[in-house]
Formats: sequence, C-alpha cells, structure tokens
Amino acid sequence: MAQRSKHMPVTGKPGGEIRPPVPDVRNYDILGQLPDLHSIGRYCTPDDISRFLRNIFSVLDGDRQRMAGWRTECGRLMDRITDSGHHELKNIHEDLNRIEIERFLLTFSVAALHHNCTHYRDELAKRAMKVVADELESRGNPLPQIPFALISMGSDGREEQTLITDQDYLIVYGDGGGEQVDSYFLEYSSLLVDRLEEAGFKRCTGGIMPTNSTWRGSLSQWRKRLLAIVRYEMEDYSKNIMDLIVLSDARYVAGDRSIAGSLIELIRVMERDYFQVLWGMARTATEMRLALGFMKRLWTEGSGEHKGEFNLKLLAWAPLVMNIRILAINQGVPATNTVERIAFLEKEGSFSTEMAQALRDAYYILTKYRILMQINVIKGIQGDAHYLNPYGLPAEEHEKVRHAIIKIEELQKIIHTNFSIV
Repeated sequence: MAQRSKHMPVTGKPGGEIRPPVPDVRNYDILGQLPDLHSIGRYCTPDDISRFLRNIFSVLDGDRQRMAGWRTECGRLMDRITDSGHHELKNIHEDLNRIEIERFLLTFSVAALHHNCTHYRDELAKRAMKVVADELESRGNPLPQIPFALISMGSDGREEQTLITDQDYLIVYGDGGGEQVDSYFLEYSSLLVDRLEEAGFKRCTGGIMPTNSTWRGSLSQWRKRLLAIVRYEMEDYSKNIMDLIVLSDARYVAGDRSIAGSLIELIRVMERDYFQVLWGMARTATEMRLALGFMKRLWTEGSGEHKGEFNLKLLAWAPLVMNIRILAINQGVPATNTVERIAFLEKEGSFSTEMAQALRDAYYILTKYRILMQINVIKGIQGDAHYLNPYGLPAEEHEKVRHAIIKIEELQKIIHTNFSIV
C-alpha cells in the first residue's frame, strides 16, 4: 500500500479513514446527470429503486441525528461556560473544537464553522474577562467605575474564526481615570492574556495583545496614537501601516459597547479621511505575491522541506482578504467579514455579479483547504497548517484553487487601477 503523504488534507467521516479530498459535489446539478425519471425503469427494477431510496433516507437520517446530537452537546457546553473557571474553559474549548471538526468533515460548510467558532470564542473570552475581574477584586483591586471594552481583530474581528486561533485583542477604556486606571488595565491585561492562554487561546506571535501598550489605552490615548500614525509622526512606517491594517477589522466582543463603537468609528474615519494612508495600504495589497507562475500555472516551492507545495495563507488567502479589505475601506463598507464585504461591494457597483460570485467562490475554496490542513495538524498528520500540495488534489479541485488565485490577481489589478498605483 502506498504511504500517505504527511501533507495530505483530510476529509471523510470522523473516526473513519482519512482520505484525500474529493470534489465537493453538493452544489452540482445531480438530477441533470441522471436519466429521465419517467424512463428510469429501463435502467433498474422497482426493487432496486426502493432499496436505493431506503439507503438514501438511512444516510440522511443518520446525518440528521448526528447534527441534532452536536447541537445538543454544544448547548450543554455553552451553558457550562457561564460558571466555569479558566482551567475548565480549556476543556470546554477543546470539546467545542472537536464538534466543529466533526461537523465540518460532514458538511464542508466554511460559513457555519466561521459562525460557530467565532460565537463560542466570544463567550469564552467574555467569561475569561469576568474571571480576571473577580480575581483582581479578590486581591483588593476592584474594577474601576469606568467603561471599557474588549475588541478583536484579525480573523476574529472578521468573524472568520477557524480551528486554530491566537489572541488578537485590544482594550479601550474611558478617559479621566489617570495613571491609576492605566495601571489597573495593565495588570488586568496581563492576567487576561494568561487566562485566555490557559483556556486555549494561543498568544499572538506578533504581539497583538493588550499586554502590549500599542494595543491598550484610553479613548483619548487611542485617538492620539491613531493621529500619529495617519500623520506619519511615528517611526517605522511599515509597522504602523500594518497596525492600521489590523485595526481595519476591529469588532466589539465584550464590555461597554458604546466606547468600543467610538474607537471603531474613529478608526474608520481616519482611514477614509487620510487618503495617503489608504493609498499606502492599497500599494501593499497589490504587491502581495501570489502562487501563480508561467502561463498562470500554480507555482510551488522548487526545493526544500516544502518542495512541490505553496503557502496557501501567504500566497492566496491573505492577498484575497487584504485586497477586499482595501476596497471596503475605500467605499465606507461597515462590515468586517470578507464575504459580507464582497456583497456590499457588489451592491454599490464595485464588482459585477460574476466577479463577486467568483471572489466568494475563491474565498470558500481557499478557506476550505486552510481548515482541512488545520485538521491535519490537530490530528498529528502534518506539522504545518499553511503548505498545500496542489498536485495531490483531484483535477477539478486543483483547477478551483488555480482559478481562485487568478481571480485574486484580477482583483489586485482593479485596485492598482483605482488607486493609480505605478
């Protein structure tokens, strides 16, 4: 028997054989492939038809029961979050992730996995915040009587959480508290990052956490910081542009919704009002490399550990998300979710119906394989969740991935033209 590649994405039923991915036929016109139903008796007997229908109903009923079981189990786990300590939160988090793996391998629904992972991680984060506040109060350091909020960014800010996550959070609080409040939220942030890590949220390798002073402050401190970025008053231009890009996906998670809304609106206004900053972001987006080579064939590494593979995140998925983000900011689109942004841009005329659908298809096919590779990592099949061997895919899936990246190249050209980038 041939040895399975360590980088082969997984599909199939949970607990069953791990197999190479098969084409997703759920949207195909299956009836269009069958003979005319009025003459089906030419091909099979009534007993054959009855047996076939019974098998279909049995499979569908089994899947329905599994879905119902997962909903019930998720409900119980979500109820447990309310009274759990940070150590128990990790077990709950792992169980919820396990359910999402099983559900995804049955349905391949990217949208459902995004929704579910984002929702339960919001609830876990809210509970961690309460645990931290109670812990500090027990030490004689109660929560100040001042509004504050936790805001997420990155995939969480876009409501696109997947199976492997890290912390991409900032904290904003009300003005007028002085150094005493600043000191409290430094201690609060340090403990929160620890408790989130213990609950299964990895620390952000890029430092996008409220323990970093860049991602914590009062509303007036945030306003001063943002103005310094957009007016080029701070050193390290590239880092500041990347920070602003990250902030573009800011989304309220917990705490005082009003102060969170004030900061998010401030970010949006500054991005729109300071066009030279948005232009710099657009140039960065259009210069992102894609996994396309000669004659628009998929490019892969020519040597090394990942020979024959390419980084799906850096060379396909991230450029798509980034370029959609730029157009959305430029058009004042309020949504942070990539698919919702595409819908807004289609509605206001930035994309034709065909282009919008192609970009949605691109997002879903690329994200599907990102999730499958994360499952490989979780199951111990491979050590890296980013590198894909496109030539190990069925021909039709390979072509879907290639076509997705070609559409991203077209998107980059649209932005290149719209922003007059030379």
